[in-house]
Formats: sequence, structure tokens, C-alpha cells
Amino acid sequence: MQHTKHSRVGFTLIELLVVISIIAL
Repeated sequence: MQHTKHSRVGFTLIELLVVISIIAL
């Protein structure tokens, strides 16, 4: 279960990076 939580955090981080990239563009 803990592994799933970690995966979720990573996914959120990637999504945040994408959003920032779009805004920067």
C-alpha cells in the first residue's frame, strides 16, 4: 500500500512539472 502512495506522489510531481512547462511556454 505504501508503494502505491509513493507512486501517486511521483505522478503528481510529473503533472506539476508539465503544468509549469505549459505556463512557461
